[in-house]
Amino acid sequence: MLLRAIRYCSSFQVYIDEREKLRMALLLIKYPNKFIDEQFNNVLIKLNIDQSLNNINYNIFRQQVINAPIKEKVPVDYRKTIFVHFTYCSSMRTFPVKFHALWNKYFGGSLINEVLPILGTRNVKNLQRQLTVTR
Repeated sequence: MLLRAIRYCSSFQVYIDEREKLRMALLLIKYPNKFIDEQFNNVLIKLNIDQSLNNINYNIFRQQVINAPIKEKVPVDYRKTIFVHFTYCSSMRTFPVKFHALWNKYFGGSLINEVLPILGTRNVKNLQRQLTVTR
């Protein structure tokens, strides 16, 4: 989402407004502020942006993002893929690493190892989330 904000926001102020709307939406669904900041920084690092965006350098970096090649989506073979969803909370931060370690430990030498597990998170369903999603 942050990448999309950089790509489509033509001015630095519009980008800041969009980024803060995104931050508020994530805070409302209980993502910790530290986690949000880490993810925003990860996006900038992946784009090779090593300094904070400001009024002066925003257009230069935005052009760099626009000119960057867009990765094509890899098609998913649903016959050899299993999707595992879990509800995100701060104690589940290390779950993906532990899950893959256990998967390799118990299924590493078996035929089921041909199946690719893909982990995804579900958000907690609560009234606050429903009110922000439903308009």
